[in-house]
Amino acid sequence: MAKVLVISGHPDLEASVANKAILDAFQKAEGLDIEIREVNTGIFDVSAEQMALLEADIVVWQFPFFWYALPSGMKAWVDNVFTYGFAFGAGGDRLWGKKLILSFTTGAPMKEYAIDGAMNYEIAAFIPPLRQTALYCGMSFEEPIITTGMHYIPGLSTEADRESIKARARMHSERLAKLCRSFG
Repeated sequence: MAKVLVISGHPDLEASVANKAILDAFQKAEGLDIEIREVNTGIFDVSAEQMALLEADIVVWQFPFFWYALPSGMKAWVDNVFTYGFAFGAGGDRLWGKKLILSFTTGAPMKEYAIDGAMNYEIAAFIPPLRQTALYCGMSFEEPIITTGMHYIPGLSTEADRESIKARARMHSERLAKLCRSFG
């Protein structure tokens, strides 16, 4: 059974609709040994985080896409945990062969991630720095699991909107679990 380490980078997971629903559903996925770690505070025990990485076969970065990148707490986690001598550089081969899956949501719908859309680029154009991080550390970068249009605003969005987002979040979780199980 594959050991899956989920690094959850939502800055306010309790207030989240989509990312919280994804994690709640994924945690129940059959055939996977799953550990979820929240890293939204920017404060971590680096050696404990590195130990969790060492024990994992698959690493999932679960996050809402913020300003075309990782949320700041998650970026701080990468900066502090993927250290020289551990993740890269002399002796830094501890992540070699581990699989990295980006699992993220966006508020904007897919149609906005186009040359003629509000984002001016396809969503794939924003992924190369994250892919390079994985490759530089010897990890296998797997196909990202992305669900767009997951924008919920309390007081403006309806209960039907919330339920639709939760349903799409469960489908996102199912796709993520299927991908993780495919690695054996």
